[in-house]
Parts: sequence; structure tokens; C-alpha cells
Amino acid sequence: MKFIDETMIEVRSGSGGAGAVSFRREKFVPRGGPDGGNGGRGGHVIFSADPTLATLLDYRYKQIFKAGNGVPGGTNDCTGADGNDLHIRVPVGTMIYDAETEEQLADLCVPHESMILLRGGRGGKGNAEFATPTRRTPEYAQPGEPGETRMVRMELKLLADVGLIGAPNAGKSTFIRKVSRAKPRVADFPFTTLTPQLGVVKVDDERSYVIADLPGLIEGAAKGAGLGFRFLRHVERTRLFLHLITQDWDSSRDPISDFKALRAELAEYDESLMERKCFIVLSQCDRPDVSEWLPLVKEELEPEFGTIYPISAMTGEGVPELLRAIARHMQEAGRWSGDYEP
Repeated sequence: MKFIDETMIEVRSGSGGAGAVSFRREKFVPRGGPDGGNGGRGGHVIFSADPTLATLLDYRYKQIFKAGNGVPGGTNDCTGADGNDLHIRVPVGTMIYDAETEEQLADLCVPHESMILLRGGRGGKGNAEFATPTRRTPEYAQPGEPGETRMVRMELKLLADVGLIGAPNAGKSTFIRKVSRAKPRVADFPFTTLTPQLGVVKVDDERSYVIADLPGLIEGAAKGAGLGFRFLRHVERTRLFLHLITQDWDSSRDPISDFKALRAELAEYDESLMERKCFIVLSQCDRPDVSEWLPLVKEELEPEFGTIYPISAMTGEGVPELLRAIARHMQEAGRWSGDYEP
């Protein structure tokens, strides 16, 4: 399945049905009077957040969506049926903007949340509505109001409790495969992860959290280098950052310089991200050239950022301790209700 996190569509609400002009023509009912019914309202355009969806792919190829029109009024004071509402389901975390003004119209970040984006046109009144003691045979009715049309831009920002951030080949995909059932691609070359991957980490029978594996960031990502610029938006809503750092295979990078580069890119994209809680994870510690960096990484980064977590997703070393630390943070941050002691 292709991952689509931004698209543009045109939505149209339905027009209201016209009111009817009609007069009773029944035997033994002299001067029956007007009996034209009202028209039905046009259908609304309703957006709703569906937790079963993970991409905006459905709206990449079909780009015009229209609600039903109201039915005109009938005789015998019959009101026309309302037009069918148009329900557009989008993933949780979708933001909706006016494509012309860039005004934010909605932010659907709660599962099953819904909102009416465009209202259908009001149905017209039939001539029965205009009858008065002095005007008993009105020969006119209202037309239905037209619906609204709007071009909207939809942007998906993934909702995850934990975001994995790291340079290419830092071991993010291997880690998420280890702790969840997500199966991102793993290979010994950069940028094997081309789209965000979500996994659910089960803590116990009642508690779990969502972890996101984001494409690797490189220097200049905030300006569009690599894949980072497109996917940096997905870090905005994560509660906790896991900075995965390691020693690059060809020794062109080291864990400390990688960490500083990642922080610089996050700060350039959005300075407020520097206030977000982060854990520093030295990954691939089953390799001797990585484990020998641990004392220096602790000396350099632990005073400011707290505990350094050395792990190996291949052997499982250090992974349980890291998961317990994440669970403690989720509990302290109010992610779960009730008492829980990891």
C-alpha cells in the first residue's frame, strides 16, 4: 500500500430542493387552496477520523466529491427528502486546510471525531407556506439554496506516542521489528525506510503505545535534503523522541556528531521540538566498534539529556530496560489511567 500523507480534493455540498407550487383539486373540496410542499435540504459534507485508515491514498486519484441534492417538494404538502450526506473518512491526525487561503478548517486528531465542513443548501418553501387570509392562492414558491464548493488540502500528521529518529542505517527498523509486529524493510544500505511505519508495543493486557519508525534524517533535511523534509511533520505529535545513534559502518560519522546533527535539523524545522522529552539510544551495541563509544557518549550527553540506553535489537541486549523506561514515561505523562508500575 502506498503511503500518501498530502492531497487536494474538491468537495461540494448538495443544493436544496425547490418548493412546489400546487393546489388541491379534489372532488367535494371546493377552493382547496395551496398544498405545495417544501423542498428537502441538500446533503452536508462531513469529515470523520477513522482509526482503521493510515493513508490518504483513497483521495489521490478521485478528487471531486459531491453530496446529494435535496428533492423538490410535492403536492399534498409533502416535503421533499433531504439529500444524502457525503461522509469522507480520513486517518486520525488529518488536518484540513482551505486550498486557496490556507486557513485551517479542521484538525481531526481524536478517533471517530467528525465535523461538518460544508452545509447543504436549504430547501425552498412551497406555496402553502405563503398562504395568508388576504393572499389565499399564492402562485409562487422558493427555489432551493445552492450548495457550497470548496477546494481543500488534506495533510496527515501521524499520531504516535514514540517517534524513532536517527540517521540512515541507525537500526530504527530493526528495533521496531523487535518490539512490535511492524515489518519495515531492513537492509544494509541507506534509506530502506521510505515511508513512516507504525507499530504497537504491548505493555500488558490493558496498556500499549504506538511507536513510529520515520525515514532516516540527514544534514539539511529541514531544507529538503534526503527524505526528511517530507516526513519531519510526523514528529510534531509524538510524545517522546527516541534518538537512535550508532557508529557508521564506513566511519564517516560517529554517534555524538549524529546526535548533534539530528537535534540541529529538528530545531531548524521547529524550535519547540527541543522542549520535547527525548531518550538517547546507542544502538547496535553488539558491534565492538559501537560499544567502545559508550563511555564517551555518556560523558558527553548524559549530563544534559539523562540516561543513555545501550541496546542491540539483534540480540535483545538492553531492550527490556529501554521499554520499561518508555512505559514509565507514558505513565508519568498521563498516557494511561489507573495505577501502573513498570
